[in-house]
Amino acid sequence: MSPLLIFLIALCFVLVLTARLRVHPFISLIAGSVLVGFLAGEIDATLDTITAGMSSIFSQYAIVVTSGSIIGVILHKTGATALIAEDITKLFKRPILAIGLLGFVFAVPMMCLILAFIIFLPVAKDLSDKHGFPKGLTEVALALATMASFSLLYPSPGIYAFVNEMGTETTVPRVLLIGATIATIVFLVGYLYASRYYHFSPHDDCCENMVKQESETKILTYRTASYIPIMVPIILILFRLLTNIPLVELIGHESIALFSGAVLAMALPTRNFPSADIRAWVEKGIRRSGLVLLDICGGGALGATLAMAGVGEALGNALLESSMPALLIPFLIAAAVQTVQGSRMVTLFIASALVIPIMPELGLPVEIVLFSMASGTFLISHFNDPYFWILADFAEMETPEVLKTYTVGGAVMGIVSLLVTGMIYFVFY
Repeated sequence: MSPLLIFLIALCFVLVLTARLRVHPFISLIAGSVLVGFLAGEIDATLDTITAGMSSIFSQYAIVVTSGSIIGVILHKTGATALIAEDITKLFKRPILAIGLLGFVFAVPMMCLILAFIIFLPVAKDLSDKHGFPKGLTEVALALATMASFSLLYPSPGIYAFVNEMGTETTVPRVLLIGATIATIVFLVGYLYASRYYHFSPHDDCCENMVKQESETKILTYRTASYIPIMVPIILILFRLLTNIPLVELIGHESIALFSGAVLAMALPTRNFPSADIRAWVEKGIRRSGLVLLDICGGGALGATLAMAGVGEALGNALLESSMPALLIPFLIAAAVQTVQGSRMVTLFIASALVIPIMPELGLPVEIVLFSMASGTFLISHFNDPYFWILADFAEMETPEVLKTYTVGGAVMGIVSLLVTGMIYFVFY
């Protein structure tokens, strides 16, 4: 069977199970993975591919997701997130824009947009509780903001690798300037899209206009205990980027840095809360993270089986053989790869390998090729994207809502990114 047909059948199958029949995402994704293996005629390799895809995702995200979940539960129960939300409200005139800016600024330094989302999600939730924002608005605004910077700003891993590969054909200041211009516009588009979806006017994103609600969580902690579990992982990750010391390489790794934040989150409240309460909060965080990990591991399984079926290669070849405008080719190749395998960082690496050999035929400047590809990584993010299920589970959103906010919102941002890239090309080159 044609790989493209397999891809369409698998997507429709998973969509019907999750959105229509309300089957749990993990069951739907594994069932979809088995179906892909059967349709591809790879019966013997299907199970090994599914387990390999799951183990790859688990090894990458298990400590990050579990530690982040523990931090989130403890900070919420102690009232720390309410305190941080209160501080953000006092500091910024537009709290929703502010929570988006936190994700936008920290996604690249953390080298992981999911990590930035997990760290600031508890604050986003408390902003919603404090000011009566529509449920899901702050979470979606935060998620889209992290996508904007991580996909477009140097030195995000995919951007950094491409610039290194090109060597003297481009310069870091030029890539940084163009990327920052595009990313800023795309970030604002994401903010406006989230506001429009939830029927929330950006003019109401102002302290004076907000309908305040009394928070059920009392603030029973102090600022040091509130900020340290969040700031220490950020500092460790940033410090790692500035040194080559083996010990710092270890403690500054995303998993160990966030694990350190979880340990601090457990230790700091002991002066105000009994150890039995803290143990109960830790157990709640671990249970919640287990559900999230199952879903994202299922996404890894689907992505691995789609790759086994040759879907990515088929999509890429179809685009390369077309007679479409050169500017669209890197964009659509990246979009095709992203649609198949789910990880934006991996998408840019794969798309670069496909596009670099044909760059002479494209006849485009290096920076335009790069940001055309980077624009393509925004779409189409769906069931095989770990971020999709992390947003769904941590923000307690149904699959159709995630598709309409995260998937469609990302697609809108990607198209805007391509349009801005094209404008820069036609005006300055």
